[in-house]
Amino acid sequence: MRERIIRSGDVELWTQAIGEPDAPALLLNAGDCQSSMDWPEDLVRLLADAGHLVLRYDYRDTGRSTHREFPPNPYDFGDLARDAVAVLDGWGIERAHSLGFGMGSAVSQLLALDHRERLTAITLLGSCAMDVDFFGNWERALTGEPTLDGLPTPERWFVELAFNPASVSEIEFYRRLSGDQLPFDESELQQRIDRVRAHAADEEPVEDHPHGQIRQDWTKRAADLAGITTPALVIEAPLDPIHPPPHARHLAESIPGARLTTIPGMGHYLAPAIHQPLTDAVTAHVGAGM
Repeated sequence: MRERIIRSGDVELWTQAIGEPDAPALLLNAGDCQSSMDWPEDLVRLLADAGHLVLRYDYRDTGRSTHREFPPNPYDFGDLARDAVAVLDGWGIERAHSLGFGMGSAVSQLLALDHRERLTAITLLGSCAMDVDFFGNWERALTGEPTLDGLPTPERWFVELAFNPASVSEIEFYRRLSGDQLPFDESELQQRIDRVRAHAADEEPVEDHPHGQIRQDWTKRAADLAGITTPALVIEAPLDPIHPPPHARHLAESIPGARLTTIPGMGHYLAPAIHQPLTDAVTAHVGAGM
């Protein structure tokens, strides 16, 4: 493993490379408010052993990257996508496969729209299409009001916990995100939580990435998805309480030529049981996109 601090504009990003330097690059874009250490170590190792140069990094305001008060220092998802490009530049990578989970899938979509020359492929996991009024649907989940597009809202229990996270432990929250069909390894999650905290040292984790900018800008790019030319794989998690089916299918249908595959039993959580199926799907897609 090799570490490197990379500058993107006026912020510094902590980055790490795992795998053979000349292997095809795989850029990991983590979920909302998560640092690089939220990627499970077993999954990272499997991806590297499958022949990828795995690049993971701390978003601004997470981990060991620059922390600054928001909104006095505003940024949007376009800035997060440009940060991802800076990571590639900092490691001398011309093109990479971008794997995004949750918010990281949003970053990957923007990379495919605005920086397509830097990508070989994208894999989108635990996300929705840009025409979905995602945060408006949080309110609809609580009121029972129908959505504007006919797609399901997040599960009501998720929204209630998101607005009141102190009502359950972090372990219990992720247990619910994982669903009830796959084994839940509490000790593995606790080790991950401890690793994230140790990695961040004295920095407090970001409470919220720029969701206000999503409300303003996200749906404006919806029609652009039809112009994506990067080979895309969308992975459906049948038990995802944030983006329940058929959100993944709708996302795949919004991107020309995108493929859809399902990991049975998966929720909105990178449980150990899905590490090998996810690695296999990503590796096959990389081969198809080259």
